[in-house]
Amino acid sequence: MQVAIPLFPRLTALDAIGPYEVLQRIPEIDVTFVGAQRGEVRTENGLLGLTADAAFDELPAPDVIVVPGGIGTRAFTNGGAVVDWVKAAHPSTRFTTSVCTGSLVLGAAGLLDGLTATTHWGAVGLLARTGAKPVEQRVVEHLEERIITAAGVSSGIDMAIRLVELLVDDLAAQAAQVFIEYDPQPPFDAGHPCKVTPEVMARLAEYRSARS
Repeated sequence: MQVAIPLFPRLTALDAIGPYEVLQRIPEIDVTFVGAQRGEVRTENGLLGLTADAAFDELPAPDVIVVPGGIGTRAFTNGGAVVDWVKAAHPSTRFTTSVCTGSLVLGAAGLLDGLTATTHWGAVGLLARTGAKPVEQRVVEHLEERIITAAGVSSGIDMAIRLVELLVDDLAAQAAQVFIEYDPQPPFDAGHPCKVTPEVMARLAEYRSARS
């Protein structure tokens, strides 16, 4: 079973690596990082490089697509190589999925028209412009349409565990979760803007500005 994770400049690393760590634990699943061409792609802060082991035209019909997000997705709101590949590959996939602002790519490919979908909390307005109906939900499934979207960054791990359940079975999903010891117990209940104080959001704004 072939899973393809497209890479592009300025993606968010965990959006891709989180699902990869879950999916690659299953012997029946082969995960490949793909890109416009083979070679290194730098993530959004430029500090980390990931390698595309295949070009889009080398993997035209994967069983599953997992599109990561990141500031780099803004370059594809009006189309581009990633969008064209997703649009062409989707008719034959078992599932086409996204993490974080990867949903903007699905939307640009016309796959979310009229569907509820989720994304990073900071990109809800952009998602709405693609024709989707944004909802605040960690993972949104449209199984008949073979579309699944996950919210910001870490939610890709949750989605990938669910994907394993759908592709294999619930035992496989639980085995993968144990394998990576995904047992979240964060020191703060601060995973969404609605849960934190204005002071936290002000600090976040400082950090975002420093990285832009």
